Amino acid sequence: MSQPNPQSSSPLLDVRADFPVLDQDVNGKPLVYLDSAASAQQPRQVIDAVADYHLKDHANVHRGVHTLSQRATDAFEGARDRIVEFVNANSRKEIILTAGTTESINLVAQSFARPRLGKGDKILVTHLEHHSNMVPWQLVCEQTGAELVVAPIDDHGQLMLDELRELMTPDVLLLAVGHVSNALGTVNPVKDIVGWAKQQDITVLVDGAQGVPHMDIDVQDLGCDFYAFSGHKMYGPTGTGVLYGREELLEEMPPWQGGGDMILEVFVDRSVFNELPYKFEAGTPNIAGIVGLGAAVDYLRGIGPERVAAHEHYLLDYMTEQLTAIEGLKPIGTAEHKTSVLSFMLDDIHPHDIGTILDHEGVAIRTGHHCAMPVMQRFGLPGTARASLGVYNSTDDVDRLANALLTAKRLFA
Repeated sequence: MSQPNPQSSSPLLDVRADFPVLDQDVNGKPLVYLDSAASAQQPRQVIDAVADYHLKDHANVHRGVHTLSQRATDAFEGARDRIVEFVNANSRKEIILTAGTTESINLVAQSFARPRLGKGDKILVTHLEHHSNMVPWQLVCEQTGAELVVAPIDDHGQLMLDELRELMTPDVLLLAVGHVSNALGTVNPVKDIVGWAKQQDITVLVDGAQGVPHMDIDVQDLGCDFYAFSGHKMYGPTGTGVLYGREELLEEMPPWQGGGDMILEVFVDRSVFNELPYKFEAGTPNIAGIVGLGAAVDYLRGIGPERVAAHEHYLLDYMTEQLTAIEGLKPIGTAEHKTSVLSFMLDDIHPHDIGTILDHEGVAIRTGHHCAMPVMQRFGLPGTARASLGVYNSTDDVDRLANALLTAKRLFA
């Protein structure tokens, strides 16, 4: 495949050496990892932070006067403080540490929405959503008798914004919308959408799992009420995540789970709950994971969100150019504003067969419905092949992908 002309002004990053997992062969070929939308690899800085915690500081947090417990607590709460700055929350009380986007959204569904919903109320979502921003709202509607309303998308995989605005009626309690589609890479105009919703006094939750790794996030500027994201999408450990929530809303919400650390006092007949953010953090947390998440925040801030975005936009343009030049390859999702993801079909080859052949060539992509079955249904497909980019990818990776797809075409010719 053709290479771009070398340019001194190229925005591409050179950080591959930070990611030790990439220094290996798969099926006798150097690994090309193009599945970051599912789970991004971790830099050595994150791995070392987790290892240092286990080697030196492992103890439970918030509950001990001994040195290890105090050091663990400092590291855990220090990660929270860095996340406050990372998304520009107004207060550390607004940052709830969770197991990931899924838990964050379920917390809002059960603690904020369920007590407020009844028959005649509506929850508004979009056809672009990941299952994690669809199923919790289906469940809470079943529990309360509320109605789930779905805003449509067009043939490019973009929200039909006029139709979305028309669905923002006075009976809508909450709008749940993804910042970026994990299946198509579509970037939604979230700030505009939040503004329209606020004109109708609608609470807004943004699924930011695919937003945080790729762009600068300022929750105060967006104006949303809740913003949820996961550590493993942003070069941190799995089993970690964040729910940002406006303090006044979180104060009104009852605890979702009961147990240790979310209480101040417990009697046999009642309990007095802890202050924010601990009211929503029952039980021993994933301490090592959160320490690693703090290191991932430091890593991304060290690069800078503008440089991350420039790198990925350059590579996405290059990948789109190279892959669409392959006869029989059809991109799925051609929104005007995209980031980091290219979903596609190749001739009549099943996506799983494409993924298997590419794996034999040392190229890792994702195949299937990407936990976004309504999106696939909208396009009449069982699934797609999806290549997704991270800060460690290069034009060489894209060329390897394109050549592997040509191999798949030859095998199925």
